[in-house]
Parts: sequence; structure tokens; C-alpha cells
Amino acid sequence: MMSLLMLAATIASSPDLGKAEGQCRANEAGPAFLVDVTGLKDRKGNLKLELYPANDQDFLADDNILLMAGKAFRRVEMEVPKSGAVQMCIRAPAAGTYALSLLHDRDSNRKMGLSIDGIGFPSNPKLCWGQPKSGDAKAVVGNGPTRVAVTMQYRRNLVCFGPVKN
Repeated sequence: MMSLLMLAATIASSPDLGKAEGQCRANEAGPAFLVDVTGLKDRKGNLKLELYPANDQDFLADDNILLMAGKAFRRVEMEVPKSGAVQMCIRAPAAGTYALSLLHDRDSNRKMGLSIDGIGFPSNPKLCWGQPKSGDAKAVVGNGPTRVAVTMQYRRNLVCFGPVKN
């Protein structure tokens, strides 16, 4: 494991890691998640959808380490549409179970800002006292596109996130 960490440290990190593999293509029939995004606080910034292995050790792990170990990692980013329904598509390496994470990067700084940004996961778990377990972010994809709904959550108090109150 130590040699893997050392090797990963020698590869330059890039916000583009996993993007080529994650980008959906028109009329593509392979495994992919079609994520319907609801509950956006506003229409500012960017959305970043990431796919991880569905286990606690690898969920939200460093993308360099996952890729160097040959593990599943995909990323798709887009500007938040000014109006209308919001849907993102991310390709999966194969049919199976994965963990998904969706960031609403409202200030477009490529980092999770606890007091500014929103986060969402497929099962829409209650988020308090730290990051969720991979089981709360799991979704199953078949051999073709599979729909998943994610409701965005934003900081409500010192320790909890929740959907925007209307």
C-alpha cells in the first residue's frame, strides 16, 4: 500500500481526472447513471458528479489513488443551467453497484465549502456529524442508462445539512 501511495504522489493531480471516462456520449447504450438533480438552492456555480467504488474505504477517496489502483472513478462537471430541469449523465465502467456524490459548487472554486456549497447522494441520507457511509450513496446501474434522483442538501446549522426549505 505504501508503494501505491508513493506512486500516486508522483502523478500530478488534475481536476480533469476521470472526466474522459465519465462523459456520456450521444446515443450510447452502455451502463450510465442519469441523475435527476432537485432542490438546488440557486442557479449559480457548477455541479460535480463523481462515481466511486461502493465501499467505505474507497468512497470519497483521493482520485489519484483510486485510478492508480485500477479502481472505478469517474467525474462529470457542468455549469448549473440557468433554468429548467437539471440532469447529469455519468458513465459506469460496467453494470453493478457504485457510490455517487454530487457537489453544488456555488462559488466555482472546485472545493466543498461547508457554509456555501451543497451536497447530495442517491439515497438522500440525513447528513450530520461527517460524511455519509458508502451505503447511503449506493446506486445500481444495469447494462444501459439508469435513472437516479438526488436532492441537494445545504448546511442548516453547525453540524447538519438538509434540503432547502420552501
